[in-house]
Amino acid sequence: MQRAALFGGGDARMAAGDVGELLVPYMPTIRVPKSGDRVYKTECAFSYDSPDSEGGLYVCMNTFLGFGREHIERHYRKTGQCVYMHLKRHVIEKVPGASGGALPKRRNAKLFLDLETNGDLSSDDFEYEDEAKLVIFPDHYEISLPNIEELPALVTIACDALLSAKSPYRKQDPDSWEEELQASKHAKTLVQLDNGVRIPPSGWKCSKCDLRENLWLNLTDGSVLCGKWFFDGSGGNGHALEHYKEMGYPLAVKLGTITPDGADVYSFDEEEPVLDPHIAKHLAHFGIDMLQMQVTENGLRDNDIKPRVSEWEVIQEAGMKLKPMYGPGYTGMKNLGNSCYLNAVMQAIFSIPEFQRAYVGNLPRIFDYSPLDPTQDFNTQMAKLGHGLLSGQYSKPPVKSELIEQVMKEEHKPQHNGISPRMFKAFISKGHPEFSSNRQQDAQEFFLHLINLVERNPVGSENPSDVFRFLVEERTQCCQSRKVRYTERVDYIMQLPVAMEAATNKDELIAYELKRREAEAARRAPPELVRAKVPFSACLQAFSEPNNVDDFWSSALQAKSAGVKTSRFASFPEYLVVQIKKFTFGLDWVPKKLDVSIEMPDILDINHLRAMGLQPGEEELPDVAPPIIIPDDPKDHMMNHFMESLDIDESAVMQLAEMGFPLEACRKAVYYTGNLGAEVAFNWIIAHMEEPDFAEPLAVSAFGGVASTGVTGLGAVGLDNQPPEEMVAIIVSMGFQRNVAIQALKTTNNNLERALEWIFSHPEPEEESESALDMMDMENNVNANILAATGSEESRIKDGPGRYELFGFISHMGTSTMSGHYVCHLKKEGRWVIYNDLRVCASERPPKDLGYIYFYHRIPS
Repeated sequence: MQRAALFGGGDARMAAGDVGELLVPYMPTIRVPKSGDRVYKTECAFSYDSPDSEGGLYVCMNTFLGFGREHIERHYRKTGQCVYMHLKRHVIEKVPGASGGALPKRRNAKLFLDLETNGDLSSDDFEYEDEAKLVIFPDHYEISLPNIEELPALVTIACDALLSAKSPYRKQDPDSWEEELQASKHAKTLVQLDNGVRIPPSGWKCSKCDLRENLWLNLTDGSVLCGKWFFDGSGGNGHALEHYKEMGYPLAVKLGTITPDGADVYSFDEEEPVLDPHIAKHLAHFGIDMLQMQVTENGLRDNDIKPRVSEWEVIQEAGMKLKPMYGPGYTGMKNLGNSCYLNAVMQAIFSIPEFQRAYVGNLPRIFDYSPLDPTQDFNTQMAKLGHGLLSGQYSKPPVKSELIEQVMKEEHKPQHNGISPRMFKAFISKGHPEFSSNRQQDAQEFFLHLINLVERNPVGSENPSDVFRFLVEERTQCCQSRKVRYTERVDYIMQLPVAMEAATNKDELIAYELKRREAEAARRAPPELVRAKVPFSACLQAFSEPNNVDDFWSSALQAKSAGVKTSRFASFPEYLVVQIKKFTFGLDWVPKKLDVSIEMPDILDINHLRAMGLQPGEEELPDVAPPIIIPDDPKDHMMNHFMESLDIDESAVMQLAEMGFPLEACRKAVYYTGNLGAEVAFNWIIAHMEEPDFAEPLAVSAFGGVASTGVTGLGAVGLDNQPPEEMVAIIVSMGFQRNVAIQALKTTNNNLERALEWIFSHPEPEEESESALDMMDMENNVNANILAATGSEESRIKDGPGRYELFGFISHMGTSTMSGHYVCHLKKEGRWVIYNDLRVCASERPPKDLGYIYFYHRIPS
């Protein structure tokens, strides 16, 4: 009878005896949710309607998919399913009691539907009342719940199981869904002692031992104590847990994780990581201002950086009165836990007219032809997201004047307006080892991942990703014979190196670094930040300069030789995406980011980078494959030759081992990536570190085929237009599928190094049999998923002048792609707008010099 208390027994529309009889014909279609079923009772499959929406949400009692008022008829017509549960949340302003105080809020109502409360509405003035009823289509008969006595037992059980089901985004198996953190039940009512404790910006240590890592700040009394290994995988003596058992103070935050975007909070009482919606207030009690927190190189935090100097504040335009913006195109996206990289990229993508037309313009057709489970269809989810961002339905200004004043006062408070892209993230990251996690990711890698999915899921007659598509001409020259080879490949992004040696303020940088080290040694606040200023022209010059080709095999000399490679644009795309290569490795090979200011131009002209092709007087390298070495005894000598050609670079192994990875894992990483360097091997480690044999000794099995002396050479072309078998075998030996290896090699003109980079930046395609792949090659001489340009592909190249105008950029705050925060700035209707997750505001000072990924549009000639 608890449900009756929650919902209240509404009046039924028919006599009690008629209810059961009415449901009899539909009983075979009503299912009881099982433990493996995902129940979508908080979000429509085609829109962002929810029980909070005006029309509520209809949940199919057979498939457990949710539908808003605009889409429920579509599902009924397509499936014939008639019975739905209608969920509706009512927000009610509290009525003052006899003593003048507001009446208490209805208990547990919001938890019953597993919904979040409206962040714009004060819980002191409003309460929530949840309503559920069964609706039978097409006549819209309504049966109020609970009605336990009138309903058949099966229906009662099904309704109860549906209402009690957890979020579908909680992790249910190792390879599917990532667990979503829930708000702690203690967060709202947490008592904090007025004991005068203030937490310094650095120099922390456990108050009961000498540990200086894995430290937790108790949010009740401000004690700093060490954790235990099971909190986060690191060491400790468990003093934080002992303190909870002694005092009963439930919440603690991990020091070193506090950023303007949040912090890691653990609930000892609930025995799991949790969200604290009031974390900024709770930290401020101990003198910690989240908006001032940033990561320092030694892993500590500092809250004494002067306003609008740190990367965090400049990029987010902190301390400025930014005017919130509402309406079509100004819809924010909720951060689902380190999902800001996804939010920033998708805001930029759906500001482009070609993507708007492809998905939102084709929305009715996409929805009508979507599969029975639209949550598993890429085009449906893209159309849904695009409509959510562009329709304006989920971006409306507050109604009450006092709420507007509240928003203006609390300028850093996220708005309830906006969408929560849980369903989109769940689908687009499915099966990907990185994007399916709740860890921070690289926005550039996600952009390429998205483009790959767009390529594999065509919509309409044109592919919207073609606006980014361009041809790169690579000119490779043998330094000894002076002969050249020209090859072309497809790319979607221009990667611009940072020419740090060209910084115009070197003296200031040297002085700052000395002061910073002195302050760190003395545990003082660091000096005012000095950021390297690098001219854009120097970065463009570095991009255009020739690069040495390691281990180059010259077909003219039939031997290894020195070689240089130069890249030019064989075509200019409609939209040019420029990535500033800020992320690198430090001297200790720890991933880090270059803190640099580059004055990116509003008008960019790269016409001088147009490829010219084979020039008069140039002689081409012979189109000859490297010689084949046949061992005397294939079984005994194949492995010896393979090991010799890939002799493990022990210096790279040690560089990785110094980062804390197991020695044997480092050896495998260097070996399996063909001695391409510690950075490429590091990517292999990240992709394989959760495998059970990760740290086991290297064991290589012989493979079929023959080995070549130039397996890492540039442009080794197979004589039958198939990738060389030895290259395929190397990639397969790394654990990738054969069709993935073939696809990657074909995409990169059989360049092993680029093929590995391509694999690491793309998800695995759908499994295809080798016979199907071979048949496809026989018919088309090209794999269907290949991104390299061939005769039929050239029509997809939208060439034109190389003159562009800046219209958007994505910025990153933090020290590496594995941490920090992303925001997006876009130029709309003549002014710049900042998209900071849910917060969408008019930008006052767009930090165009601190961006990471820039978006340019071609200026018509």
